[in-house]
Amino acid sequence: MSQESFFERVYEVTKSIPYGRVSTYGAIARFLGTPRSARMVGWALNASHVDESIPAHRVVNRKGLLTGKHHFKGTNLMQQLLESEGVEVENNVVLDFKTKFWDPNSS
Repeated sequence: MSQESFFERVYEVTKSIPYGRVSTYGAIARFLGTPRSARMVGWALNASHVDESIPAHRVVNRKGLLTGKHHFKGTNLMQQLLESEGVEVENNVVLDFKTKFWDPNSS
């Protein structure tokens, strides 16, 4: 599989994350059948910022931490986007992460 097609598959899954919910790099990687490629999912999402239709702000690490926040313009843009969807964030961590987590593998 080429890197480009992997990135496109990451984008399709990311677009499926419901408004007001978050998923993780690892959950997306597992859904794509590549469970050890969570970091590659992060690279794909980092490259996605030119396309505003991809809600990359909805993807966090396995603990709910906004590890990708430095890839967004502005100091707190990732947090602001999540909060505008009703996802509470404190100290760069999604509050009530277990409730807000969306697993593409169970949908």
